[in-house]
Amino acid sequence: MPRFPAAPLGRISARIPPIVPGLLTAVFAVGVAFTVHAMVPVLPAMTVAVVLGLLAANLPGTGTWVAGGARSGLDFAGKHLMRAGIVVLGLKVSVMDVLGLGWQSLLLITGVVLVSFAGTYGISRMFRLTRDASLLIATGFSICGASAIGAMAAVRRIRHVDTVLPVALVTLCGTLAIGVLPLLLHPLQLTPEVFGAWTGASVHDVGQVVATAQTAGTGALAIAVVVKLTRVILLAPIVAAAGVHQRTIISRDARNGAALTGTVENGAGLGRTAGGVAGDPDTDGAELRLPPVVPLFVIGFVAMVGLRSTGWLSPGLLESAAAIQDLLLGTALFGLGSAVRVQTLLHTGARALLAALAAWLLIALLGLGAAVLIVQPY
Repeated sequence: MPRFPAAPLGRISARIPPIVPGLLTAVFAVGVAFTVHAMVPVLPAMTVAVVLGLLAANLPGTGTWVAGGARSGLDFAGKHLMRAGIVVLGLKVSVMDVLGLGWQSLLLITGVVLVSFAGTYGISRMFRLTRDASLLIATGFSICGASAIGAMAAVRRIRHVDTVLPVALVTLCGTLAIGVLPLLLHPLQLTPEVFGAWTGASVHDVGQVVATAQTAGTGALAIAVVVKLTRVILLAPIVAAAGVHQRTIISRDARNGAALTGTVENGAGLGRTAGGVAGDPDTDGAELRLPPVVPLFVIGFVAMVGLRSTGWLSPGLLESAAAIQDLLLGTALFGLGSAVRVQTLLHTGARALLAALAAWLLIALLGLGAAVLIVQPY
């Protein structure tokens, strides 16, 4: 019998970019997450995506896959698709809606964000977390969850792997809010509007805000979304302030001669070198470079906020953009969740968990006080 040459499978597989298997895995997981959300609407799809990532990383059958062949694509999703999702997130924020709250409410919400940020950072440091971890937790808890963590990590040049624990904590506490806050609606004798404002001022992720506020009706949901998006819009100035601070540190160390001779003191104890982050392929071995005051993707976020505020975009286009954002952030969160090993988390994350719960309580109390004052004019 004639022999036919074997198919060059090795050549075919060599042509497939290494990120493709992981990206396909993440997209499939997001599809599962949205299916679960459709069946159980109280569970936000983004939260389910993180949980699926955790399960995939720690179950015997899938753990090997996500740690091996899929890892490159999952890391790509956790870093780059997260940034793309932040850009598209801007299309959810209208400056006109935010200004409609009135200047007193805007000052209150800004105050809650700033006090929450400082308080969460202080609590995290009290529990002896590193400065980088404390900064990311404070950013995620006070502004908009995992999206804010990704933005802050970029401007502070924090390693991608070091964002995993803060994302897990902000997801856990946001999910906790979905179950706990509605139980307090009647004992605290809150009106739907106050409850909605409380939810928007204290719950971390936009999807978690919607899942929590809708339990009190459409009135609560409407004000919750506006208050939450007011917090989201503060992402840009806070990240810009962090960028300025980072540039100041690097410039100071360069003047002192530390940047070219050894480890730059960055406040986290993570061993960054003059060229960037130890172990980060994006920065290792590079020359000393100042980080941008505002990363390009945050500028994109601000541009999308401006575009949404013009009123030029049709509802259909905004709905399509929201679906794209969900896909981007869902794949990113699955990628981040798949990097968490439960054994490591239990061994190293006990103090972080206590700090997160304390911070969650602080933000809930601050948000409740602000909500009562915000809704008073109504």
